[in-house]
Amino acid sequence: MQREFDLVVYGASGFTGRQAADYLVRHAPDGVRWAIAGRDAKKLEKLGIPRPVIVADGKDDERLGALAARACVVLNMAGPFSVHGDGLVDACIAQGTDYIDISGDVARIQRLIESRHPRARDADVRVVNFCGVSSLPVDVGAWLLNERLGGRLVAAKAAVEIAGGALNGGTVASIIEAHESGDAAAERDPLLLGPVGRLAWPLERDPSSISYDVDFAAWTTQSPMGIPDTRAVRRSASLSGRDVVFQEYLAFGGRFGLLRALGMRVLLGALNLAFRFPLTRGLLGRLATPGSGPSEQQMNGGSLTVTLQGTDADGSTARVRIRADGDPGNRVTVICACESALALVLDRDALPPTRGVLTPSVAFGARIVERLRGAGVRIE
Repeated sequence: MQREFDLVVYGASGFTGRQAADYLVRHAPDGVRWAIAGRDAKKLEKLGIPRPVIVADGKDDERLGALAARACVVLNMAGPFSVHGDGLVDACIAQGTDYIDISGDVARIQRLIESRHPRARDADVRVVNFCGVSSLPVDVGAWLLNERLGGRLVAAKAAVEIAGGALNGGTVASIIEAHESGDAAAERDPLLLGPVGRLAWPLERDPSSISYDVDFAAWTTQSPMGIPDTRAVRRSASLSGRDVVFQEYLAFGGRFGLLRALGMRVLLGALNLAFRFPLTRGLLGRLATPGSGPSEQQMNGGSLTVTLQGTDADGSTARVRIRADGDPGNRVTVICACESALALVLDRDALPPTRGVLTPSVAFGARIVERLRGAGVRIE
């Protein structure tokens, strides 16, 4: 594809967008032609990124179309994505441009599947959501489990361990928008993204208590990323013509595992409750405004570990462990998003042929595993 740019990073002046641009400055090969884009020219120029600047408001269809026409791939880092993303998806489909975002907004992604999947497929375009920490690591881990079991995976579970990190303002804004629009309620359906034609198995119902998992030797409770992660894995299986029963937990091992699980359960419950009411939502929005986020020290000190265990119909088992250093919601998200974009730019001929509204494992297959390893993510 002959375009002016191989890649355009939209939302580059936001908190994660700035990090994505910095990552590409350091890690994109010299031959990659890329630009930064967003709604405010002054904010973009103030970044000091030595790349061309494109100005386009997320609600300006004409400018979004012009932006998409100049790029082979658009990486969208500007949330809330139901507000700033869908017009850009439409522009990319119309211009034959591949699109990536870090959205884990399941209800919004379901609407994209219903309204854009056929059009994107017919236009030979990949629209890939879930390319941040929610839910690329778990989705790719489940794909690896299936590979290790010879394509016969039927049931799996994941234990997520998080150290450090904090929510940025864009993530808080997305959560607030989901509650105000009603999307948060719709996302409680465990089979929202498939498979269709059956009821949820008990294992697939979102965890609501604390329990001890012998396989992981840890106390487990609801994962803060559980809703997008489980729906993404089920969507991947459906796209691949499979039906995998899957669940995810936040895990706490060691001597004080039960106390830590109880503390996290209380904290997550309090946050979920706060997001449900307008007064407390407004307070959270003022405390974490779009464009804000944790300090460099906070982001450098965190880590994410995901351990997945799966079985096939014969009872054979396999395990996958993925570990990434850095704050999961920021550092890990940026690695996942940028390496996904670079896979589309540099590895296009080696990627799976599937088109439409996709998940990371279906869009990138083995290439994203290799790219993550090259970026320092440990995959065993």
